[in-house]
Amino acid sequence: MKKMAALPSADWEWENATAGAAAGLATVTFSHPLDVVRTRFQVYDGRISNVPAYRNTPHALFAIARSEGLRGLYAGFYPAVLGSTISWGLYFFFYSKAKQRYLRNREELSPGLHLASAAEAGALVCFCTNPIWLVKTRLQLQTPNQTRPYTGFHDALRTIIKEEGWRALYKGLMPSLFLITHGAIQFTAYEEFRKVILSSKAQENENPLATAADLLDSVDYATLGASSKLAAILTTYPFQVVRSRLQQRPSTTGVPRYMDSWHVVKETARFEGIRGFYRGITANVLKNAPAASITFIVYENVLNLLKMSRREY
Repeated sequence: MKKMAALPSADWEWENATAGAAAGLATVTFSHPLDVVRTRFQVYDGRISNVPAYRNTPHALFAIARSEGLRGLYAGFYPAVLGSTISWGLYFFFYSKAKQRYLRNREELSPGLHLASAAEAGALVCFCTNPIWLVKTRLQLQTPNQTRPYTGFHDALRTIIKEEGWRALYKGLMPSLFLITHGAIQFTAYEEFRKVILSSKAQENENPLATAADLLDSVDYATLGASSKLAAILTTYPFQVVRSRLQQRPSTTGVPRYMDSWHVVKETARFEGIRGFYRGITANVLKNAPAASITFIVYENVLNLLKMSRREY
């Protein structure tokens, strides 16, 4: 058992990155229309808004499909795929590497060290991917009536740098850094829930040499992914709203709607109350709970396949 546990050392980092990238790609493909709806709800404040008013998530999906077609439902899909694939790949890679470092001279990690590993990975990913997420948000907020719309990902990047400067690519970075706690909470919850299920199944299993791959199946991974994601969503969602509002495209005069994170917080609290910080949460839960299930099913199964291939080789 100890020998088996020791196998995933530094040589295994690329397997974790590959499994994470595959998981991210699968996740985005299935959930993108709900991501578009969530983003539009997040920036709609009932006052001045460039996006239409929607009654609820089904109405938003129907209205976008009717007025903008499939293209509207998949607005920002390319940066979403690019960002998610890079983010998940880097996240699992950095997370695995941090866990390996903390595991030196330890038999297992405490919840605090799982938290530190996830936070470290999240911070590194934020700095690498913020420009991609900003472009994705702006493309999702474009409507048929948009003045001087971006024609695509690369046009958006060029236009933002030309009109607003390269610093604009890092709008929303501060709430994104606070959102590191989202990944930390999710992965800590996942690891702790996983331990509980493994312990329970190990007691029921007659084979003392059974590994995690033998004991857990895709239903377990789906349950673990959804439950850990829900815990993270409930605690960190307001930061997502602040980030989306900061990343909106400035008006035609070049004046941004919000100056900084604190400005968003003050204006949202003043005009919308606590409800404003949870706009779009229904679409977010519908998108992310199943998406987290898919992500961890793909991640764990791809990782198990890579491990099996390595042993056979």
